[in-house]
Amino acid sequence: MNVESLLAPGHRACAGCGPAIAIRQLLEAAGKNTIIVEATGCMEVTTTPYPQTAWKVPWLHVAFENAAAAASGVEAAYRAMIAKGIIPKDKMPNIIALAGDGGTFDIGIQALSGMLERGHKVLYVCYDNEAYMNTGIQRSSATPLGAATTTSPAGKVIPGKMTRKKPIAMIAAAHDIPYVATASIAYPADFKNKVKKALSVDGPSFIHVFAPCPTGWRFGTEQTVELARLAVETGVFVLYEITEENPLKPIITKKLKDRKPVEEYLKIQGRFRHLFKPVKRQDIIDKIQKEVDRKCELFGVDDK
Repeated sequence: MNVESLLAPGHRACAGCGPAIAIRQLLEAAGKNTIIVEATGCMEVTTTPYPQTAWKVPWLHVAFENAAAAASGVEAAYRAMIAKGIIPKDKMPNIIALAGDGGTFDIGIQALSGMLERGHKVLYVCYDNEAYMNTGIQRSSATPLGAATTTSPAGKVIPGKMTRKKPIAMIAAAHDIPYVATASIAYPADFKNKVKKALSVDGPSFIHVFAPCPTGWRFGTEQTVELARLAVETGVFVLYEITEENPLKPIITKKLKDRKPVEEYLKIQGRFRHLFKPVKRQDIIDKIQKEVDRKCELFGVDDK
């Protein structure tokens, strides 16, 4: 069955752009009755060069830090119109706040927390490419351990970013909201199913979607989906959902029978090149593997 793409071709995103793939999959699940409120970032810049737009649904651009706040306002306005009888209840659109990891993990986390606490019926989607890619590949709190960026350069003493990635989905879940999930562009059916679940709940929902960036991660443009799949197969990125029936208890949606070593994921990315050349940094690779093993054990990822 042919599904109309609600993100038109001809936008300015890089070849192999993971976030662009994520948005197409998101819109296929959400459908036309959708309003997107998007923070400044790669996807805003590449899809809306004035006077053109790639969006086939209503779309609102807001500042880097306030996608959640603006989406809250849109939702409140619709609720007010329904209460006054201006529009019928069944005409309430899907309201989706969209931002990258910089606008979610860092700059926008205050507005996000407020939106979740107030209970707005908004789906917040974070497309995660693990750095501030639009402004020059600076590290964010989504940048993983050991990765090199322009503000966490790899040197002899400090080999890239030496802190863990922030567990943003679990932070969202700690607000005790109806639905939280992680997703990957390599598993589109899983992602779309989670979008539909998120939009069906009465209250706020949050989806963290993993979306590799060829430019920032330095890999071939044809490898985007492969890398997204490898992140799951190695346990680097765990797919789960947290529902209202089981608050704060992740349900794994992709169990791993034979989890691959994390080195397979690291070695095909330029941002981890320093861990293999000129001298292999086995100590850092082992540290990353240990962190992944710890997380997988915590979540119960391995299908033993």
